Amino acid sequence: ANLGSLTEIDAALEAGAMGVGLFRTELLFMDRRSLPDEDEQYGVYSRLAQAFHPRPVVIRTLDVGGDKPLPGIVFPQEDNPFLGWRGVRMCLDRPDVFKPQLRALLRAAAVGNVRVMLPMIDDLDEIRAVKTLLATCAQELSQEGATYAQPELGIMVETPAAALTADLLAPEVDFFSIGTNDLTQYVMAVDRVNPNLAALYRTDHPAVLRAIGMVCEAAKKANISVAVCGEAAARPEMIPVLIGL
Repeated sequence: ANLGSLTEIDAALEAGAMGVGLFRTELLFMDRRSLPDEDEQYGVYSRLAQAFHPRPVVIRTLDVGGDKPLPGIVFPQEDNPFLGWRGVRMCLDRPDVFKPQLRALLRAAAVGNVRVMLPMIDDLDEIRAVKTLLATCAQELSQEGATYAQPELGIMVETPAAALTADLLAPEVDFFSIGTNDLTQYVMAVDRVNPNLAALYRTDHPAVLRAIGMVCEAAKKANISVAVCGEAAARPEMIPVLIGL
């Protein structure tokens, strides 16, 4: 299932969902005056994990910026916000926002099969910086006597940089999830919401398929799994192509 809130759990289970491939945590942060604290986030993540236990739930860390502003955080005026201060870039710059989320995810991993996914990764150093922050959070929780567990850590492959260096990134993570919406947009240099360019916005374009193929080959060599997080996964004609890759 692809979920944005706990209210969607029952429908997902009734539809036969075998876990959660993407839980969008930014919806917890939006449409409110103050940011959710660690305990509130833990309550949401732990309920999600318990609802699908023992099946996995992939929880994406805060992915805001671009088309998703956030009350409580002042975003700079940017000419190209989709290429700007967003996703993990913003989170690493704001540990006061990021650490409570990571602490909540570590705690939730103790009650269910939680996997943590990082959005908008470009560089190996970003993954390592998050790992360092996770280690700090785990140390703090241990000192406080709190119960926690280490979740699997993965990344969204949605930038050309991540696709082109997938062989370097794969040994650092437990799984990949290809964000075909943004990957298509960036590989094709096409605004995906511009109707005049709809004919060029094609996940089945050879350039995009080659990028996906590179990611899959790198994952095979590192013995990690690859998922698809994007609209292409819902297109029947794309399913055999993606499975083949």
